[in-house]
Amino acid sequence: MKAIGFHRPLPITEAESLIDLELPKPEPGERDILVKVEAVSVNPVDVKLRAGTTPPHGSPRILGFDAAGTVEAVGSAVTQFRPGDTVFYAGAIDRPGTNAEFHVVDARIAGPKPASLSFAQAAALPLTSLTAWELLFDRLRVPYGRMATDDALLIINGAGGVGSILTQMARRLTGLTVIATASRPETVEWARQMGAHHVIDHRKPLDEELKAIGIPQVRYVAGLTATDRHQKAILEALAPQGALAMIDDPESFDIVPFKRKSLAVHWELMFTRSLFNTPDIAEQGRILAEVAALVDRGVLRSTFRDDAGPINAANLKKVHAMLEAGKGIGKTVLSGF
Repeated sequence: MKAIGFHRPLPITEAESLIDLELPKPEPGERDILVKVEAVSVNPVDVKLRAGTTPPHGSPRILGFDAAGTVEAVGSAVTQFRPGDTVFYAGAIDRPGTNAEFHVVDARIAGPKPASLSFAQAAALPLTSLTAWELLFDRLRVPYGRMATDDALLIINGAGGVGSILTQMARRLTGLTVIATASRPETVEWARQMGAHHVIDHRKPLDEELKAIGIPQVRYVAGLTATDRHQKAILEALAPQGALAMIDDPESFDIVPFKRKSLAVHWELMFTRSLFNTPDIAEQGRILAEVAALVDRGVLRSTFRDDAGPINAANLKKVHAMLEAGKGIGKTVLSGF
């Protein structure tokens, strides 16, 4: 089968930073499904792993997490899917990735593809939807469906992949006032399209920007990028007994100053359930099924923005370069081989 991978970490400008490969077709384990991949999307984690990890000697690393496709075969313990079903999912960080014609994934972390979306539109959603859902409802513990509240959520980087779907979830599934950050005219407009009540500029002190819109303090902050750079402003902006949830990777983050306000600080990593095979691992499949239902009802929309063409090394390099340059808006997808 065709696949795209790398043998050693290299700058994306290098010819072998990502290469086209021919590999054996994988076989599903007892809890797995084998999926014919129709579309994938690219996430910042792909860029980080490509630039900073060395695969085992002689074995290429296949990246890719988001995928939408058709079930080809199922393992002996799988009951929720059968061949011919269409699915979408975000994969696992400790298994080969989705940048391949065929991919094996634990059936418990896959969901039925939204019927109203194309494969490309569906592939834009899984990783960011799971991250946003877990951050909002599992980490920050915002009540799902409670629409009567005076609380507010600040989303740092509202136009990125996670920010785009988190904005929608917070706006449409809770009663929170949603404040997103963006800095360019096109990202400001995108954040508004996703449902943000307010958009402020993250190039300026966030606490001052919040005061300018008449919301000096918020109960919740989602730190999606540059959380350490905004730490002082976040501390000022959070109301006493509020909460911060982060997904990025600051070199260091001192939470001691957060004690005086009794602030909660959470980390969110979408891969935790699959990495540790937690007792509730199937919750991710349930979340994706719920997201699919919400999309099909018109409550949520795909964050798909661009199709970069067929799934091959040349096109993946272009998308990696775009993300490294910080120019991503919503999600960029590749379709077909």
